[in-house]
Amino acid sequence: MDLLTIGVLAIIALATLIYLYFKKRFSYWENRGVVHLKPSFPLGNLSLKQPHFTEFMIDIYKYKGGTPLVGIYFVTKPIVIPIELDLIQNILVKDFSSFHARGMYVNEVDDPLSAHMFSLDGEKWKSIRTKLSPTFTSGKMKYMFLTVVAVAERFLETLGDSVKLESQLEVTDLLGRFTTDVIGSCTFGIECNSLKDPNSEFRQYGKKASSEPPMPLIMHMLVLLYPDLARKLHLRALRKDVTDFFLDTVRSTVNYLKENNIQRNDFMDLLIQINNNPNEADKISLEEMAAQAFLFFIAGFETSSSVMTFCLYELSLNQDIQEKAREEITQVLIDHDGKLTYEGMQQMTYLEKIVNETLRKYPSLPFLIRSTVRDYAMPDSNLVIEKG
Repeated sequence: MDLLTIGVLAIIALATLIYLYFKKRFSYWENRGVVHLKPSFPLGNLSLKQPHFTEFMIDIYKYKGGTPLVGIYFVTKPIVIPIELDLIQNILVKDFSSFHARGMYVNEVDDPLSAHMFSLDGEKWKSIRTKLSPTFTSGKMKYMFLTVVAVAERFLETLGDSVKLESQLEVTDLLGRFTTDVIGSCTFGIECNSLKDPNSEFRQYGKKASSEPPMPLIMHMLVLLYPDLARKLHLRALRKDVTDFFLDTVRSTVNYLKENNIQRNDFMDLLIQINNNPNEADKISLEEMAAQAFLFFIAGFETSSSVMTFCLYELSLNQDIQEKAREEITQVLIDHDGKLTYEGMQQMTYLEKIVNETLRKYPSLPFLIRSTVRDYAMPDSNLVIEKG
């Protein structure tokens, strides 16, 4: 038998094995009698065309009312998408103990900023959450409100200058600069100055963190599908320059506050206060500080600016609602001597409804990921959602 024949046979054998592997994996939901979307080789229900997640969910919600969940495939990994409200509530609240894992990639050694509260699992998550919960009381938020108002006043100045010079404004960019300055001030106590300088460091690294992935799509899939292997290969979920920037920023901020005995009641100051606890177990490392501050930053500037952008868009289309909101704001300001106060904000109930409706129509985070930590027998069903 010549080499060519051996090579052809080897290729045929390999192709057959790959085919049988995918066929077996793609029969997971069918074998269990679960309603599912038909997968395609090799990405399952993923698409390189990358439709918006909303379009993808429309195909799934066609089954609402007929089934509590729909099965899909992330490459070969079976995924449950619950579409019945009772099941969603069970997962997030009633049976949380079976679903507390986030299923996110965390690599504290090579990628310390990935170990934030949104990604951590189990005891590590519980420990960080317990330590951070006191920093989000209404009293602490009230302290930060003054900082938000100060940045808002600078935003008004920038907006006023811009409309004098330009007939059209890129609202998304302007609001992104506003939220960058707010989060930078509230989290790090740093004047980011993005409103005056669109190319400020914080603005640039914020963009990199949210829109410039550190690895090709195929490597990103490896991270999500085989996290243990990805950690052995020292793969990162974040760009190294982004990680270095935020670690250096937190380190220099903490050192400055400690050396000068400064107390500002911002997020970084609250993290430092945690470490004043005499019990070592209750303290938090610099890397953990940086990870939580990074989460606070990345979860705040892009999401908030996009919500405000969509909100303004909807208000421009619905001017009766816009006028009613303006009347409420005007009246509340009159009641508080023309000043925007924390108490006044609590009274703007109609404005809050507008923001909530914007979030319903244009969710900043279209899905939450949970991973089962044990086999879960669904109520009133023979179906078991298996561990993992």
